[in-house]
Parts: sequence; C-alpha cells; structure tokens
Amino acid sequence: TPVALPLLNQTAEKEMIKKFRHDNTWLGALKSKQGWVDNDVIKIPKRGAAPTVLINNTVYPIVSNGRDDSHVVLSLNKYETTNTTVTAAELYALPYEKVSDVQEQHREELEDKTAQHALHSIAPNTNSANTPVIVCTGAPDANGRPTMRSKDVSRAKKMLDKLLVPKEGRILVLCPDHVADLLDEDRTFQTQYHNATDGLVAKSYYGFMIYESTYNPTYNNGTKVAFGAVDGPQVASVIMHNKTCFKATGSVTRYARPKELDPENRRHTIGFELYFIGIPIRDEGVGAIIS
Repeated sequence: TPVALPLLNQTAEKEMIKKFRHDNTWLGALKSKQGWVDNDVIKIPKRGAAPTVLINNTVYPIVSNGRDDSHVVLSLNKYETTNTTVTAAELYALPYEKVSDVQEQHREELEDKTAQHALHSIAPNTNSANTPVIVCTGAPDANGRPTMRSKDVSRAKKMLDKLLVPKEGRILVLCPDHVADLLDEDRTFQTQYHNATDGLVAKSYYGFMIYESTYNPTYNNGTKVAFGAVDGPQVASVIMHNKTCFKATGSVTRYARPKELDPENRRHTIGFELYFIGIPIRDEGVGAIIS
C-alpha cells in the first residue's frame, strides 16, 4: 500500500548496499574506507612529514619534531539511474516478479558504471616520474596496434621497484586486447588464466595480482581520454596498489511510485541514486601499460 512506501524504500536501499560489493572484479581487492565518509563527503587523512632515521647517532638530545597532519575533503560522485516503469498489465502477464528483477538490474548497472568510472579515475593522465605510462613493445597486430608482451609487464615491475613501491599489493587490471596478447605469447599466463577464480586471473604474475576488465580507459598520444568521451586509439591496462587506492560507498536512495499513486498510467516507477568513489589517495603504485 502507499502508506508502506517509506518502509519499502528503506528495505530496498539496505538491500542495494548489502549486495553492492563489486564481486568478482578488481574493485573487490581495494580496501573500503566507509569510516571516512560523512554526509556523502569523504575526509581523506594526509600524513605530515616522516621522521628521519639516524644511524650510529652520537648527538643528544635527539631533535624532536611535531607532525602536522591534514585532510583532503572530497564529495563522493553521484550516480543516478534513469527510471524504469512496470505496468500493472505486465505484472499479471509475466511468470516472474518484474519489480524485483528491475531493482536487481539497476544495481548491476550501478556496479558496472561505478567500477568503470573508478578504473578511469585511478589511471594516470599521462606519463610522469611517479606515474609510469608504458607503451607495449610487441609486434603490431593486424590493426597496427603494438601487442603486449610479458617483458612489458616485467618492465612495469622494474619501474615500480625503482620507485620503491611495496611489492605486496600491486594490481594490474588487463584490458581484453592485452589478455589476448599474453594468452598468445606466454604459456604460464595461459595456464593461470584458465585456472582463474573469483575474477582473479593470477595471484602473482611478475609480482602483480592480475584482473581482467572490459571497460578499461583509453589514451590518445599517451594522454588519457576523458571519461565518457569517444575511445582513443590506445587501449590501456591499469596498474595500482591496494594500499594507495580505495573505494567508499555513501548513501543510496530509492525513488519509487507505486501504481496506486499513478491512476492515469497504472504503473510502478523505480529509480536509484547512489554516492560512491574509487580513487588513489596518492600516486604511489599507479601507472598504465598502453598500446
């Protein structure tokens, strides 16, 4: 009944958050920072200066310094679904409960879009001293795209080593083209790929946890193409570290009007609004391999 609508909305919202886990994707490997979120705003702590390590010190008293911490405050991104309508006639004619199925579809679309946006946000804009963007070195394919080779992944590992990025927690999210390249070239990768579980292709491939994604960002002349724009000519696999990249979910709102409140059309109307963010806290361990 219309009187019960607020309770139905609350139930649906709780169910959305409960199931909104990005299962079987790379995003599941990142830590959630729900504790930093308040009112759909995230307050990210920023450490102050690190202490100096003294070796065989002979000067006392040892100098004491305070540590002035700060915060970066960001609003979570707002994601909204367009409304879906379900007529009373459909409810009687279909052999399944369509309203529940529609809500499930909204959750799936929100999961896909938030993960796609997060991967784009984590990928570096361009090559820099701290965010390497490596170009593949394999022979061009039929379309002229340089193919990825295992030595490109090895080169990425070496660059992270030189940047003193911790070995534990490195993640490489491969695009479909690069997965196909490695399957053609590396039997070891092929074996691990066919034994993949829970979306994780390999627990250790040149020190990376390997995931596969179909919505990787693209580049044009080494510069990342804007989110939602026409894809660039260079496909990308994204490098990150699970200690410097995070995710957080804010509030979720279900907008619904039951057919009882729509006598002219006699149909249910359903839509969702979700706040979410997936970004790097700092550049450490962030990079890309493009071709």
